[in-house]
Amino acid sequence: MSAFQAFAATNPRDVLTDRLIAFLRGIGLRVDEETLTTPGFLPGVCIRAGGLVVDRNSLEWPGDLLHEAGHLAVMPAALRPEQSGALHDCEQVPHAGEAEATAWAFAAACAVGLSAHELFHAGGYHGHGEALAMTFGCGVYPGLHGLMQAGMAYGLAEARSLSVEPYPQMRRWLRP
Repeated sequence: MSAFQAFAATNPRDVLTDRLIAFLRGIGLRVDEETLTTPGFLPGVCIRAGGLVVDRNSLEWPGDLLHEAGHLAVMPAALRPEQSGALHDCEQVPHAGEAEATAWAFAAACAVGLSAHELFHAGGYHGHGEALAMTFGCGVYPGLHGLMQAGMAYGLAEARSLSVEPYPQMRRWLRP
């Protein structure tokens, strides 16, 4: 094994990327790896035909995988295969918008042990990464109501009454 291969095998970013891809595949999302020749909405990841495409060489922030996966996960199952590109029309589908995708990504980050600051990094979220990390870290969850309405998560009161774990535990990872 060359020195570069040894480095690549233990590169923390690659280890994290592997962990996130394994999680996403484990919940039923398709994740393909290939070199992206056209830039997507986020560097190194794009949505194509209802799945994610990841280019490790241009992926700047592994946590972006979770946010893009969130857009697919909150989309109704019947519409998921049709999704490609920047999903500008996702706000037209009830409970499948940016807030729900962000809340889903936070729950996924918690499930895989990724910190809020790694998910809501300084290079994304239109400069609001730090504020989002603080908001979610304080237990204020924009988008949770939509996840609840879509049958994907329980709020605190409902979880208590059912004796189940509340969000950020998910009731289900993919919207039916």
